[in-house]
Amino acid sequence: MANTRSTLERIQSKLDESMGVRIADSKPNLSPVPNAKDVGRRALRNFGTLAIDSVMPDPEQPRTEFNEEELERLAKSIQEKGQLHPIHVRWSEEHAKWIIISGERRFRATKVAGLPTINCQFQEQELTKTQILEQQLIENLLREDLKPIEEAKAFDELINLNGWTGKELGEAIRVTPSKITRSLSLLKLPVDIQDQVEAGVVSARAAYELSKLGSEEQIRAALASGPEESGGFSIARAQSQVRQRKGKPAAKPRGVKQTFATEDGWKVVVTTNRKANYHEMEQALQEALDEVRLRIENNVQLS
Repeated sequence: MANTRSTLERIQSKLDESMGVRIADSKPNLSPVPNAKDVGRRALRNFGTLAIDSVMPDPEQPRTEFNEEELERLAKSIQEKGQLHPIHVRWSEEHAKWIIISGERRFRATKVAGLPTINCQFQEQELTKTQILEQQLIENLLREDLKPIEEAKAFDELINLNGWTGKELGEAIRVTPSKITRSLSLLKLPVDIQDQVEAGVVSARAAYELSKLGSEEQIRAALASGPEESGGFSIARAQSQVRQRKGKPAAKPRGVKQTFATEDGWKVVVTTNRKANYHEMEQALQEALDEVRLRIENNVQLS
């Protein structure tokens, strides 16, 4: 009898449930209310962290040199504050690694900092060689990280890859055609002079002026005229040498002409045949205003 009673007690809850009896609270268990900071957030598969050894620079990246002092400063910042922006990477079956599209400077600084991992944005879709080079160029141009010859070679490669004109390249990467023309002109210089441009001995603008000379001999003769006291070969020196060797007279200094219009149709024109600045212009306008007030006081009529 005792065994029967104990057996009934064990199965009582199941019997009750089979007959529709609910002893416990019948309210459904609801999911917890999300924290306000998590509302609208979602995980993204194209952002994550990689072991730094699984990432490598792009062998065809236009930028080839990095300032060691700047890398040290960035490495210290990453150590103290963490990596603020992920690098952009794509998968390479050939290398079995993630190749950097943009962010190589951050990658190098992270290695200098001794960190084992790096935050990345993963490129899911396949990119053409042109698209990769465009992204690298745009990032470097925006940061002004490319050296002049690196920039010129990257421009030249994009033009050759796509059969573009300088104007079409400018439209593609949002750079003025004149900048592209000046940049490509550097590739016409002898290699050793290009090296001087990279080293900063000759500025890119000065080198552009020298590229206007007709021959390598003229370019070398112009450079042989010697640097200025500052130690470099300036734009002014280059322009002077080009004028001398092309037989052109020195350019006359241009004056200034500024027009100021009022809402009711008046125009005030300020001109001078010499160089001037706005402070001098303001003084001239003040003197003119004093003269106008003097004429008003003396009842001088307009003719």
